[in-house]
Amino acid sequence: MTELRSILDEAARQGLISSEAGGRLLPFLTERGVSVVETQKAVAAAEQAWSDTETPRFVRGFHDVLITIGVIVALVGLWGLAPLYAVPVAIIVLSEILVRRQRLALPAVSLTIALFCWTFLLMSRVFTPWTSEIGADLTQFVAGFPLLLGVYHARYRVPLSLALTIMSTLALVLTLLLRLVQWLSGNPAFFVDHLGVLAAVSLVCALGLFATALYFDLGDRLRRTTRSDIAFWLHLGAAPALLYSTVSLLSFGESGHIFDLANMSARTPVVVATVAALMLIGLVIDRRAFVTSGLLSLGVAIFSVVRKGNATVDTYIFTTLIVVGAIVLIIGTGWMPLRRLVLRALPPAIANRLPPG
Repeated sequence: MTELRSILDEAARQGLISSEAGGRLLPFLTERGVSVVETQKAVAAAEQAWSDTETPRFVRGFHDVLITIGVIVALVGLWGLAPLYAVPVAIIVLSEILVRRQRLALPAVSLTIALFCWTFLLMSRVFTPWTSEIGADLTQFVAGFPLLLGVYHARYRVPLSLALTIMSTLALVLTLLLRLVQWLSGNPAFFVDHLGVLAAVSLVCALGLFATALYFDLGDRLRRTTRSDIAFWLHLGAAPALLYSTVSLLSFGESGHIFDLANMSARTPVVVATVAALMLIGLVIDRRAFVTSGLLSLGVAIFSVVRKGNATVDTYIFTTLIVVGAIVLIIGTGWMPLRRLVLRALPPAIANRLPPG
């Protein structure tokens, strides 16, 4: 009772309730058996239940889904009929109503994605980055994303908008690094002749994105705040970036192209080993994004191996689906037991900083 009284007094000092209300609440709560100990037990039980989930907070009910469908349909219709500059006006108006005032999570995600797509179309019309040379147009094309998405995040505080701002900023850093290396070499087509350097620089930026995601993730190990949502989106981008940059660095196709699908069977061990490493990382940090990001590449690798045999097209397609589906089911159903095994193998100093298992 003493601890409950001190909590109510602290709430009154912070202006959350009046001192009179605190005095009336104390006997009311005590008569109904409310105690600090029971509250702590409830919090501990909630934390234990949390540890078996990885649910980003952007779906709160079917109301959000219905509003999101309306947003998507309206924006697609406007995109087809109105000029390009009319779309951001609609995005801002809808964001003011649905995001800033009503705080709807899923519509906020859809509006952020719509702004990203509009930025892509706008930058594509203004600049011409689709050339073999890494030049000023590519840098200016990428620079538009952190600028517009950063302004959007400053106004509406959507976790996805911050994650996209961080990822596009790292992409801008990547283009600047590539241009610097290209300038130092004195060869405008340097990366056409040195694909390994391109893959290495890409891997460095992918590791930077992963480190940023870990910064947000470990800062909220119980995943109660928006830091966890930001980390979710960053991991969703970091996992495929790590996968493709690693595979590209470790293996090259016979045609000289990095990640050449035509020669995937020759690099299947590299793909499998990289996907396995990402799955292990996902278990350690409790992020399934590292598993899902590797499934497509793993499926392509298995497809290439089976294709070398004498089976028909239908046979190796369905065989690939069965193998990938079995892997998903095994990891999905055994995620928590596997994670507990991994956490027990880690030093306590590291395991205690990770989400509980």
